[in-house]
Amino acid sequence: MGSIKQNYANNVLTNGKFDATDLDGVIPNTNINDNSIDNVTVFGTAGSGIPSVASDPPSPTIGDVWYNTTTNAFKYTGAGVGAWVSGGNLNTARSNLAPAVSGTQTAALSFGGYIGGPFPAAVSSANEKYNGTSWTTATNLNSARYQLTGAGTQTAALAFGGFTAGFVSATLTETYNGSSWTEVNDLNTGRYGLTGLGLQTAALAVGGTPGTAQIAFTESWDGTSWTEVNDLNTARGENFMGGGTQTSGIIAFGQTNAGSPPTKTAKTELWNGTSWTEVNNANTARSNLAGCGTQTIALAFAGLLPPATAATEKWDGTSWTTTSNMATARDALGGAGTQSSAVAFGGQSPITGATEEWSLPEFTIKSVTTA
Repeated sequence: MGSIKQNYANNVLTNGKFDATDLDGVIPNTNINDNSIDNVTVFGTAGSGIPSVASDPPSPTIGDVWYNTTTNAFKYTGAGVGAWVSGGNLNTARSNLAPAVSGTQTAALSFGGYIGGPFPAAVSSANEKYNGTSWTTATNLNSARYQLTGAGTQTAALAFGGFTAGFVSATLTETYNGSSWTEVNDLNTGRYGLTGLGLQTAALAVGGTPGTAQIAFTESWDGTSWTEVNDLNTARGENFMGGGTQTSGIIAFGQTNAGSPPTKTAKTELWNGTSWTEVNNANTARSNLAGCGTQTIALAFAGLLPPATAATEKWDGTSWTTTSNMATARDALGGAGTQSSAVAFGGQSPITGATEEWSLPEFTIKSVTTA
């Protein structure tokens, strides 16, 4: 093996290989003549496998590593970290309102709700549009109600179900064209605290409460009428999270009974256009929350444990992960957008018009540090 310094002699094995498990120091290349070496960890250096750059790359991918010669630091690209920031307040503070769930952070719609105080005046028909900065009052619903739900976009929305001022579980359905609301065919089963998903012409009405007990009913909307389809595996109500489309949807959380205390759930179900399948539970069981996104990339936020919570979770198609909390804990709120760009508005504890905007960057550049 060539000449070996005395303090390294015990590292030569009988088979002629070199054992470096207790090695501390540097061996010159000229001292190693055998190309079979055991237990050696080789670390890359800047310029040999790890690129050296004067500035961070503009569009790295998660997992990239480089050495920044300006800051004299090794850097890498990690997963993005989301955050909530304040947006413009609703003109009419209310809870138990509905969103057009396919709306975006810069084009959301809120309608109906509860403004507080004695009935029937406390039940609202208010409708507002959000442009990413502020809310503008728009044409009211034809029928005031709360704990209703919605589907569609800011200019093509669907409102259905809810509780009317007379404490009646509504079958009412209305469509919105960006200017006015029109009553259309009713749900087959009136209910409140249900969840909607999809578009104005292709939506689902899921779960809810027609009286005192939650139901598992699902109805499909074809742009003209509602048709009963396969039930949920777990009956639930109290405005749980929903997202996706009429043929590829997700629902999660909710309340599963009206007992004392009522039971909250973290169960998640996926819809394939025909039936529901239970998948991995969320982390925090709750009801009266909001959510948005698709079957594979979704977001759920706030809700009632009790008390009201600011908790946020994101769904990656397989499991839920806890992420950054909202600034204000609340329940019975509305929400719209995507996992990377969402908006939350209204709610209670107490009744509020506060709006928060969520942003989740694709990646975050971090410096390598040592403990």
